[in-house]
Amino acid sequence: MACATLVVITAGALVTSNDAGLSVPDWPTSFGYLVKVPHFVGGVRYEWSHRMVAGTLVTLTLAIALWTFLVEKRRWLRWLAIGAFCTVIAQATLGGLTVLFFQPPWLSTAHATVAQTFFCIAVAIAVFTGRQWVDRPETSRPRVEPDSRHPSLFTLTCLSIVVLYVQLILGGMFRHHGMSWWPHVLNAIVVSFVLAWTAIRAISVYSNIDAVRRPAIGMLALLITQLCLGFTAFLTRVAWGRDAAQPELPMVASTVAHVAVGALLLATTVVLAIQVWRNIPVAVTERVPLARRDASAA
Repeated sequence: MACATLVVITAGALVTSNDAGLSVPDWPTSFGYLVKVPHFVGGVRYEWSHRMVAGTLVTLTLAIALWTFLVEKRRWLRWLAIGAFCTVIAQATLGGLTVLFFQPPWLSTAHATVAQTFFCIAVAIAVFTGRQWVDRPETSRPRVEPDSRHPSLFTLTCLSIVVLYVQLILGGMFRHHGMSWWPHVLNAIVVSFVLAWTAIRAISVYSNIDAVRRPAIGMLALLITQLCLGFTAFLTRVAWGRDAAQPELPMVASTVAHVAVGALLLATTVVLAIQVWRNIPVAVTERVPLARRDASAA
């Protein structure tokens, strides 16, 4: 399901990058039909293919949600699977509304944001049902001291997710012509600083915990890749392709790769947050009332 979601996100990025969002003018039908294959003229091939792979993902998510609800013993995971199905339905509805309302920037950005949220949920379900999560006994976890640093690593991972969501929204608004490019570029500096801080802290302090070290390394590698792709996309689309009559191959390739790697970066950061929450306890400072503290000192 997670891999299929990445395919759907990539297909959606192809639709946007090729300016093919309204190539199929009706929804939920396509030129009046539900399953009939239309003539692949212009952007129809991108928009129709995106709808088909998205419909396949909805069916797959329904099957996984039902199976999880029937066989999974962890109640919270059953509800997470149901939540995943509700999220993919919301995502499909937002996609249809973007067609019916002629792609307003805020609606198209919401469509993109919910898509990556669903991707994170799918990846989380894959983590929670994996053997390393289910079969590993509590006694096999490496002993670590409570994280007494300020901010804690878990706080940093949560902050990383927040700044990535802000970046996702700013990038979506720019791609759908709702704002200029510079807020997205400026926030990329904030994202780079926060994610590098988080990854370096995790790698340098908790290198003995594989579940934390591996996603931290992956996050840092994806961050560097994403910055390079973002710079390439800026050159091809903003600097060099501003007056292009239609999207050219370098513009499409760089922006689609930028979207796909961005989704992987967000999902990897979510996995890191989950593993930090599971493996690294946070030191809690005991708050002693002032009157009791004074009496003890006396």
